[in-house]
Order: sequence, then C-alpha cells, then structure tokens
Amino acid sequence: MKNKTLTTNSVLSILMAILSFAGCGKKEPAEEQPAASSPAAAPAATPIDPTTAATVSGTVKFEGVAPKPAKIDMSQDANCKGSNAAEAVVVADGKLANVFVYVKEGLGNRAFALPKDPVALDQRGCRYHPHVLGVMTGQTVKIANSDPTTHNIHPTPKDNREWNESQAPQAPALEKTFAREEIMLPVKCNQHPWMKMYISVTKSPFYAVTGPDGKFEIKGLPPGDYTLAFVHEKLGEQDQKVTLAAKESKSLDASFKP
Repeated sequence: MKNKTLTTNSVLSILMAILSFAGCGKKEPAEEQPAASSPAAAPAATPIDPTTAATVSGTVKFEGVAPKPAKIDMSQDANCKGSNAAEAVVVADGKLANVFVYVKEGLGNRAFALPKDPVALDQRGCRYHPHVLGVMTGQTVKIANSDPTTHNIHPTPKDNREWNESQAPQAPALEKTFAREEIMLPVKCNQHPWMKMYISVTKSPFYAVTGPDGKFEIKGLPPGDYTLAFVHEKLGEQDQKVTLAAKESKSLDASFKP
C-alpha cells in the first residue's frame, strides 16, 4: 500500500512538473509597440511679401591683364569635339564670368519652398554646361549626356555624399540631389580629366552666377541687412554687406585681381 501511495505521488509530481514547464513555455501576447513616428515634415516656407521684395544686381570685374586661356588636349577621345579652352578664369572686356554670388548671411532661420523644376546639367563637346551651377538643398539636378561618348560624373564633396556614375551616350538623364549646403563643390569626369565644373548648394533661392558680361541679379529678397559672397574657383571669395529697403533695387559691384 505504501509503495502504491509513493507511486501515485510520483506520478502527480511528474504531471505537475510537466504542466509547470508548459506554462513557462507558453508565449505571452506580444506587447503592442507604439507606431513609428513619421519623419518630421519640412518646415513651412516663411512667406515673403512680394510688394516689399527688393533686388540686388551688379557686375563682377577683373582688374589687370586677363590670363590667356590654356588649351586643353582632347586627343585621347576622337568623339570630343568643340572648344578646348580652359574655363578656370573667363574674362571678356574686363568682366569676369562664372562667379557664384549668394546671400551668405542675413536670412536668419527663414525656410524656403523647394523648387519643383530641376536644374539642368549637360555634357556636350566633352565639357560641362554650365561650368558653375547653383541649386537648393534637396532640389533635383538632372544630368544629361549629349555626347557620342561615355562620361563618368564624379562629385568630390566635403559635406555631401560622394558618388561616381558612368553615363553612356543617349542614356536616360541621371537625377541627383544634395542634402547639405556646400559652395563650389567640385565635379569631374574620370573618363576625360579636363572636364571639371562646380555645383554650389544653398539653403535659399537667393543666388546667381555671373555670365560672360560679368552681370548678376538676385530678386525677391525681403528688406534687410545682408552679406553677399562672391566666390570664384581660382580667385577666392569676397564678401560685401548691403542693406535693402522695401522695393529697393540696389547695385553692388565686385572686382577680382589675378
């Protein structure tokens, strides 16, 4: 009888252990996780009253004797035909081209709407067109290849992501954006080492590039005190302060020396 009791107790102990183990192994309902927060929306654009908007324009000059443009040897690729004059310093009648002019200070924490239209960059005659390009942060740069040869577009930034992509003749346009402000970001072609240009990325739409006549114009600025920067790939940077009243159009010239 005693043995029977022990056997019964042993069986009960085993059953309790099995039930206990099963209970430990049972999965609890997963704790509901809070929904992932959506990405922060871009700040709303600060409105500018068009009835008070001001304009600053001017001419960038070159003092002294303009350097004679160096000739580029394009003989490595028979498909490269066109002007072979270097674009490092382009001067005509004492006016300096390819100077990037932008509002460096004075806009505070204003936010600006992103342009819907992309800016265009073409490869034609084994040259970049334009040589200096302005774009806002986040705005699309649409890169085309109009040449009958393959190009290799390679930006070498300090503050943005570096990339390097080949583009065959008649290939679809590449579409790229830059996330951070960076002035005179160098771009080169690994296939054709003479091909160089610069992209300036700004947080605002208030910029311009001087043409062959050295002229620039920046419109739509709210009244205020500003610092304008004039930046050239070889000749450096000059800053000038300007105060714009409501609806004022002011002239501001700059000059560079060799």
